Amino acid sequence: PPLSSSWIAGRMKYNTSVSGSRRKCRKAHFSAPSNIRRKVMSASLSKDLRTKFGVRSLPIRKDDEVQIVRGKFAKEAVAKVTSVYRRRYCIYVERIMKEKTNGAQVSVPIHPSNVQITKLKLDKDRKSLLERKKVGRQGVDKDKGKGKFSESDVAMADVD
Repeated sequence: PPLSSSWIAGRMKYNTSVSGSRRKCRKAHFSAPSNIRRKVMSASLSKDLRTKFGVRSLPIRKDDEVQIVRGKFAKEAVAKVTSVYRRRYCIYVERIMKEKTNGAQVSVPIHPSNVQITKLKLDKDRKSLLERKKVGRQGVDKDKGKGKFSESDVAMADVD
């Protein structure tokens, strides 16, 4: 039998409602609406933030402080995100500049997957998001898996 491209790549497709076709995946990615792009443009949290909030990653936002961990600017110090450009799937960070041939300084676009958030800009919406994500992660960590019934739940179901 012919080998499928997803098998060759070494990845298994678990969700049957999502296509494994490269063409369709690329189309979905590059024509995604802003609310989906926000989620795609997530960055991992630093180790201390991970332990503090119990969350692994968050969608990046304007006043977060980040450490660049991949690419040409990886050795740079922690800096603030100046803008999040969803249309181009990139963020701009303070002091990350390059000089054009005419001498003008321009910001360098960086993909959020190449940065790590070291300080969060917290408002009430962000706090509630952190709380929701933490509760969801705690449900998985417990002996009782996500969406599973305990013996006491099953026993109570028989009582009428």
